[in-house]
Amino acid sequence: MIELDELDRAILRELQVDGRMTSTELAERVGLSPSATLRRIRRLEESGVIDRYVMLLNPVALGRSVSVFVEMSLDSQAEDVLDEFEVAIRAAPEVMSCHLMAGDADYLVHVVCVDVADYERVHRQHLAQLPHVSRLRSIFAIREVCARTDFELGG
Repeated sequence: MIELDELDRAILRELQVDGRMTSTELAERVGLSPSATLRRIRRLEESGVIDRYVMLLNPVALGRSVSVFVEMSLDSQAEDVLDEFEVAIRAAPEVMSCHLMAGDADYLVHVVCVDVADYERVHRQHLAQLPHVSRLRSIFAIREVCARTDFELGG
């Protein structure tokens, strides 16, 4: 883990809000020269603090307004079974995230679909076909109350 000072945290706060801003604009906002800002950004990238740059799309604007959380249980906890499942789940394009869990279900999967009929297609064509799945439990979200992409950095 890298030690972050206040300037690093300021850079990260700004980039989490707008990852497309120019280095000159970022430098002005954090009170550094553009070259010093770029050096810090490179260090944050190389250390893995900055994982990647992405553009967030609005799922509703794309016609994908149904979020389903699926609890999945497997028939075994053997490492090769988990590995095979994880390779297969990554190939399902509607799966937005998949988390290995502790508790009743082995995995919690977030799926985004157009509508309930589209989820049925995803369920039949992808989720029910995944290797070693013994149980699926689908939970439909009524609406999203809060979704964050930025981390609180303290300081």
